[in-house]
Amino acid sequence: MKLLGIDYGSKKVGIAVSDDGATLAFPRKIIANDNKLFDELKSLINEEKIDAIVFGESVNQEGEDNPIMVDIQKFKELLDRELKLPMFMQKESFTSVHAQQPIKSEKPKARKTKKAVKKDDDQSAAALILQRYLDKKNNNSKK
Repeated sequence: MKLLGIDYGSKKVGIAVSDDGATLAFPRKIIANDNKLFDELKSLINEEKIDAIVFGESVNQEGEDNPIMVDIQKFKELLDRELKLPMFMQKESFTSVHAQQPIKSEKPKARKTKKAVKKDDDQSAAALILQRYLDKKNNNSKK
């Protein structure tokens, strides 16, 4: 089973894809949130042979929906009508912040500009959302 992770934003959408065994998530790409979004996503889903989709659920610290959740739900419903794939929600708390932090085992590299770091955040956040979902699903299935 292969899953797609989505970090939905008003300007761009971060995409991640799991391995075939649905154990690891990998940042895949960023798609502009414009009139081509649905077609690009549909093409990627077919190309990657995706079996299910995991959306980041945007909530505040009190657990209440952030304003973007209205758009996320509308987009989720559109994909559900068109693709008929299983769809799941995973809280995305602090994924963008975590996506900006380097992995401790990484060797020091030349510094990226803030713009370059920010550019990768959405796909990394999508990978974190997807990985959290996979970890939760895989831990529950072992019990």
